[in-house]
Amino acid sequence: MKRILILCAALALAGAATAQDEADSKLSAGTWSTSSTPALKASEFMFNNWSKTGNSQIDVTGTFFGNYKYTHPKFVWDNVVDLAYGYAWQDLDNSTADSVGGLFETRRKSNDKIDLTSAISWNAYKGWGASFSANLKTQFGAGYEYEGIGVNQTETKVSRFFAPAYLTTALSFEYKKTDWSVSLSFLTGKTTFVYDDSLIAADRTYGVIQPDNFDPTDPKTFSHAYFALGSYIKAQYLKKDLLPSLDLYARVELFYDYKKPGNMAWNSDATAMGAESKYLLAEGETWNDLSAYKWLKKRAFETDLDFEVKLDYRFSEHIAANFALNLKWDTDFSGIGKWGHWQVYQMAGLQVFFSWKTPKA
Repeated sequence: MKRILILCAALALAGAATAQDEADSKLSAGTWSTSSTPALKASEFMFNNWSKTGNSQIDVTGTFFGNYKYTHPKFVWDNVVDLAYGYAWQDLDNSTADSVGGLFETRRKSNDKIDLTSAISWNAYKGWGASFSANLKTQFGAGYEYEGIGVNQTETKVSRFFAPAYLTTALSFEYKKTDWSVSLSFLTGKTTFVYDDSLIAADRTYGVIQPDNFDPTDPKTFSHAYFALGSYIKAQYLKKDLLPSLDLYARVELFYDYKKPGNMAWNSDATAMGAESKYLLAEGETWNDLSAYKWLKKRAFETDLDFEVKLDYRFSEHIAANFALNLKWDTDFSGIGKWGHWQVYQMAGLQVFFSWKTPKA
């Protein structure tokens, strides 16, 4: 919670400073255009002696989306802040408030997101240009895998702040239009951080390869970061008023680590030569099962994918309905469920929001 308050305070101060300096910015060769949108989303379900049954639930999520762009005749500096944090309380056994365990047996995180992007781009020819970007993704609080309910519930920590975190830096060729852009980079660095010794000891390393002398009982042997060099493709689309009062945002990111095939040791010949896989498989899986993949399927299997789409429909100046879908494929993630499966997040609801903007550049 302290991290959330500190970050929100910093954002508020940054927004105030931007507004204060807006007049001064007009005197320079470039201009700022900013947009800050904090929002609070809430949903509630209550069932009591209901024939169709159901479980009572309350979900509260706070979000913040900010876009801060500096437009200069020679370059554009674009900064995006995308934050979310929420909890859901559930009554899993339809108990009453005075029963054992209270009304809500569980409180589980429903959303947790820190996504910061800064990019500077130069226009070269007919929409084509070059850009340098940096993106940081992590989360505010700890994430758990749960088993059982009520007093029988157990939890296992699988993630936390900066465990993992992903820092991606890319020098890209970029094609940009008013509503969409595509970036292509063949020289991209992606650093994965896991700063939690308990996760590393439990083999939840998120692709941070451990040294040969790794000892789960000795944190001095742990490696907390892994640097990957590879190719990166990012495409995004943002359309305000796609239909009256309807906004659409879509984003897809692909990253391929050039060292991934060697780290995975796809076939028995590679294993026989000493190139053992640096990755753990789930129970019941073997590398022989995966070695039958064709070349193209192997490369697709190794590629990290992050796809997101958001729809917002504004009923009024401060009330909107929204839908969000986030799909991820990452072979470095083996914390929950069978190794190599899709990660899916979907949300729909109503929100109360506020928006502060300066004129577009």
